[in-house]
Amino acid sequence: MLLVLCVDLDDDLGRKTGFSTPVIGREPVEEAAVALATADPEDSDVNVIFQGIHVYDDLTERDESVEVAVVTGNDGGDVDANREVGDEVDTVLASLSTAEDVTTLVITDGAQDESVIPIIRSRAPIDGVRRVVVRQAQNLESMYYTIKQVLNDPETRGTVLIPIGILLLIYPLALIGALLELPGLVLGVTSTLLGLYLISRGLGLGEYLDATVEYGRRSLYAGRTTLLAYVVAAALFVLGGVSGVNMLEDTRAASSSELGIPMMLAALVYGSVQWFAAAGITTSLGQITDEYIAGRLEWRYLNAPFYVIAIAVVLYAVSGFFLDEFGIATLATALTAGTLLGIVSTLAFAVAESRFSEGSRRADSA
Repeated sequence: MLLVLCVDLDDDLGRKTGFSTPVIGREPVEEAAVALATADPEDSDVNVIFQGIHVYDDLTERDESVEVAVVTGNDGGDVDANREVGDEVDTVLASLSTAEDVTTLVITDGAQDESVIPIIRSRAPIDGVRRVVVRQAQNLESMYYTIKQVLNDPETRGTVLIPIGILLLIYPLALIGALLELPGLVLGVTSTLLGLYLISRGLGLGEYLDATVEYGRRSLYAGRTTLLAYVVAAALFVLGGVSGVNMLEDTRAASSSELGIPMMLAALVYGSVQWFAAAGITTSLGQITDEYIAGRLEWRYLNAPFYVIAIAVVLYAVSGFFLDEFGIATLATALTAGTLLGIVSTLAFAVAESRFSEGSRRADSA
């Protein structure tokens, strides 16, 4: 059996005529169409219902098994309306006394009503969808609904409206710039804003920024020490950069000749590595603390601070050697100490993890 479903998503039929829905059967559906046409001749749902009657009559003349019904939603919103349409479709299907498989032909008046198609498809197969519009108003409702969807969707709204808004601001800002005798500055700032926005949208930087903000918010409310550790580490990185630049300037001032690239890099590293090491230790300790609180701490995680110290010792000694701060013996000692520190910490925590894991497994089996 083919079920011809006339969809009135915003329930114009019920609100304007008082008909209770769903309306099932040729005669009741015709009465509902006449009542709605009498109450509001300009309502597009009138055409939908009459189209359903026309399809029903045409298929009946071909001796096909067919039924026609009108289902409605409500004017409370898309989600509530779709749910109500689904409930009425269930009622219609339950009322059909047939042993045949039921398929549907959905008749709507535009793109908005077609949002219920997945709801109907979840209940019965759909053989086709017909959209009924007045000829002189072709695509008008679809255009309105499309514009409405664009304005309601935050993603599309940000993509389309923000660049248009920035472009529309160019003229008034140019007038303001002319009054302030700074036209180039105003146009440059506007162009920069538009360019940065388009680049951020193209690279998807907004998603990363939103994810970072969300992570920071959750970390703040969850009391994670990594958030504080990252803030302190950022400050230490800045201080390390300033210290490295100061060291480079002092080295240039003390040198009688032009510094080569190896010497410049050595000066930057020698002046900043202590601060960078402190930042690395801070972040690793914050992460270790959070893992311990969450009950996910593993022994190998404790290697991180020792690795940071070992790398810092090596870099400090090598850069100092290039700047003639240390001799070859000091460099060899530092390289050996850094290597041993990394190896010893790795072995120590690996042994500790192995023994404690074995002990915990024995305790669980006992």
